[in-house]
Amino acid sequence: MITVLNEQRESRLPGASSNGDSLWLDRAAIAQATGWAWKPEGLCHEDTCVPIPRTQAAQWVREQSDKHADKQADGAQLDIAAMWRHMGNPVTHDRSGKTWVLGTGSGQRSQSLATLAAPDFELPDANGKTHRLSDFRGKKVLLVTWASW
Repeated sequence: MITVLNEQRESRLPGASSNGDSLWLDRAAIAQATGWAWKPEGLCHEDTCVPIPRTQAAQWVREQSDKHADKQADGAQLDIAAMWRHMGNPVTHDRSGKTWVLGTGSGQRSQSLATLAAPDFELPDANGKTHRLSDFRGKKVLLVTWASW
């Protein structure tokens, strides 16, 4: 079983495999682990699609040789680690290849920081009523946090 950490999600993927710096996932596992969809036009998220380079397709895409593969699926797997690096995102894994981190690239992080907008979240107040930060957009908000560590 391989564990993939990406953004705020942790996915345990029994059908995944790794070999050195390659992480092989099928279409369903890619969607589960990253939120991106592997489509004929490439790796897609919302309105953005990144094509798999033609020069790399033979090395980054493989057909699953398992006779018992789900007949509904095409059995193909993508080296998501190679594709993730191609998109300018960091990738790392432990020595055993059982835990992988697919990070967010500096360009995307910089874009988020440039707006100076805090990410949306929701929390209950002292009376249990839930409030979302987005409910206060356009207004001044003081956020007070505390941690024991």
